[in-house]
Amino acid sequence: MTARTEVVAYIALGANLGDARATVQQAFESLATLPSTRLTARSALYRTAPWEASGPDFINAVAEVRTQLTAPELLLALQGVERAAGRVRSYRNAPRTLDLDVLLYGDACIASPALTVPHPRMWERAFVLQPLADVAPQRVPAPALVAVAGQGVERLGAEL
Repeated sequence: MTARTEVVAYIALGANLGDARATVQQAFESLATLPSTRLTARSALYRTAPWEASGPDFINAVAEVRTQLTAPELLLALQGVERAAGRVRSYRNAPRTLDLDVLLYGDACIASPALTVPHPRMWERAFVLQPLADVAPQRVPAPALVAVAGQGVERLGAEL
């Protein structure tokens, strides 16, 4: 059996139902327990108004993981964490207990019905780019941050 290569991936975390802050913090812990995966960095938490969604404000963050899971395996594992947090997909952009998105998976470009990497809308969203810049400033060009600067993202604290 061949050993798998470890890949650095970035995961967006967001929640706006229940105790969203606690849910995102628990999600960080859940990421650390995924098979063949290590949580290597976590951003500060950010509060944002819903973007193309409804409901209360979101708590957002980004995690850096090093994983031997393939991108589709990682997506399935993340969906399991969402389900464990009570995620129900009642309609597109519905309020949610937890949302986990693969932003980047190494330098891979993936376009499948289930997964698109890099995340197709990440460059339009301050609530993704600000926390991503916390953990991987080299992956967020300064002009990208300037382009989303007016979106109203509130940093809640230092790294957890």
